[in-house]
Amino acid sequence: MTQRVDTLLIFGASGDLTARLLLPGLAQLLTAQPDRTLTLIGAGGAEWSDEEWRKVVTDSFAQVDAKGAAVEKLLAGTRYVKADVTDAGELTKLLGMATGTPAIYFALPPAVAAKVVTTLQGVKIPDGLTLALEKPFGMDVETAEALNGELAKLVPENQVHRVDHFLGRSTVFNILGLRFANRIFEPLWNSEHIAKIDVVYDEQLALEGRAGYYDTAGALVDMIQSHLLQVMAVLAMEPPSTLGQDDLRDAKELVLRATRVWGDDPEESSRRARYTAGTIDGRELPSYADEKGVDPARETETLAEVTLEVQTWRWKGVPITLRSGKAVGERRRQIVITFKPAQQVPVGLTGESRPTVLRIFLAPDAMSLEIDINGPGDPYELERASLEATFGDGQLLAYREVLAGILDGDPTLGVRGDSAVEGWRILAPVIAAWKSDAVPLDEYPAGSEGPSRWTPLG
Repeated sequence: MTQRVDTLLIFGASGDLTARLLLPGLAQLLTAQPDRTLTLIGAGGAEWSDEEWRKVVTDSFAQVDAKGAAVEKLLAGTRYVKADVTDAGELTKLLGMATGTPAIYFALPPAVAAKVVTTLQGVKIPDGLTLALEKPFGMDVETAEALNGELAKLVPENQVHRVDHFLGRSTVFNILGLRFANRIFEPLWNSEHIAKIDVVYDEQLALEGRAGYYDTAGALVDMIQSHLLQVMAVLAMEPPSTLGQDDLRDAKELVLRATRVWGDDPEESSRRARYTAGTIDGRELPSYADEKGVDPARETETLAEVTLEVQTWRWKGVPITLRSGKAVGERRRQIVITFKPAQQVPVGLTGESRPTVLRIFLAPDAMSLEIDINGPGDPYELERASLEATFGDGQLLAYREVLAGILDGDPTLGVRGDSAVEGWRILAPVIAAWKSDAVPLDEYPAGSEGPSRWTPLG
């Protein structure tokens, strides 16, 4: 542990993100590192006393059985302030409450976070201030570049953490070990041997009261533009010399720069749909268009697919499809690498010869390698076998890893400014095609696997 931050200020402390994700992650970090000293200050719109805030923190900490000296010290000293964080005077007051080097975590809607960044330019900034922002980072190339410029007026790039908690998932980070520590995989990790890659993140959860954010974002921006593009970059990058922040983020950025919509044709290479009324595990769900807070005229998609190509020597010609959907009948969180078929199967072997498939599962963490082998009955007949390894859910919460990077001044697991812009650049043609209705908005019943006319992935 190399502690850099002494005070964590959470803006938007009374929101769901703080109680559900940030505080449990922080609790796990403090339990594992009892020597860490940290002051926690919450700021939000709710009329809470310090005692009410402390109960929120305590309840969230209890979710992960937090204990130890660091936990007890933080709980004893944590404070809450009702504040308008877009006001320069109130920002000055909050920063003045911090001891030592502070970090601000923006648990706020993107538009509000951007306004706070602008307001901070009129406030005296403490030395070493760290800024942590949730996605989406901007709403297109221009706004992402503009926000980068505003942040650069405040602090250096290495003091900005654009949070993508997927990069804190142990499975995604373990891709590096799978690829680069096992000679059996890396020599085959290219277009000569791999036919296609699918990254799928489908969930059974529906809107769950998030219309205020989700109806202006949709599946494409919520999941693909940020999370899944980052996963793809880790899958496709060249071997970094080290896992240091510069080497790792340079390698991901080079992948994103080379990424284009498949065939430069967003109409043929993307699909969108939204769920209608249906049933999942006995629970009746209304149509997305009828959910509270949804504006049907926006035509927000709840299921999105985009096929991309990384135009490098390693990946030229390999379709990489990213998909994410809500209210789908079966939860699927997996990376599927389909290898090319065997060049020649000897005459005499019977049965179906199918390509080797490597599946990397996300939450719970597991891996399977599907191969053809000689059957136990007839030695001349090929049968399918699966070699499996299960890693469990991982010991560390994603936000525990994210917060460790923020507090210790290591932005490795964050998204660099240029990569945030590239995410918007890659998907700009798709967004334009969808806005012009060049790609139809299909429908699927909640609890189904998607529109019946779509070809299944994986």
